[in-house]
Amino acid sequence: MYLSFLTSPWPWYIAGPIIGLMVPLLLIAGNRSFGISSSLRHICAICFPANIPFFKYDWKREMWNLFFVGGVIVGGFIAAYWMQNPSPVAIHPSLVKELSGYGIQQSSSLLPQVLFNWSSLFTIKGFVLMIVGGFLVGFGTRYAGGCTSGHSIMGLSSLQWPSLVATICFMAGGFIMANLILPLLLK
Repeated sequence: MYLSFLTSPWPWYIAGPIIGLMVPLLLIAGNRSFGISSSLRHICAICFPANIPFFKYDWKREMWNLFFVGGVIVGGFIAAYWMQNPSPVAIHPSLVKELSGYGIQQSSSLLPQVLFNWSSLFTIKGFVLMIVGGFLVGFGTRYAGGCTSGHSIMGLSSLQWPSLVATICFMAGGFIMANLILPLLLK
């Protein structure tokens, strides 16, 4: 019973409050920042202690964040190898129909193999989706001063104006990409 509880998707009314409880726990612990993208800065500050002003700060105060990221990696490994749900991924029928209009017939995984594979990487479509898209995500994260989890979870709950602006831009960019740009790329 416990294993099926852990391998099945959790409803929003359980997962949402668990994520939401991170905010008061972090505030009680004295941390005002939360997010995955800042961990790269901490790793660079540890590994490359050069005389670069951006990396000159007390990264030891942020060690908890590196343990958090380590836990995400270990948890993902455990979930992928020991807690797999054998049932296929449930994709909404209207999305399956829309994707089939773009020539994507696979609906058994979240990442269609026709788009996300090594041979596709060397096509213009694959290069734009994986390399250019990855660069834009990284650039946007740095330009916005944080990622979606940092701004949308921690920043909004602590009423930070820049986080509201960043979250609105994240959402607008996602809608534009999904509804305007991606259909052009997939044709």
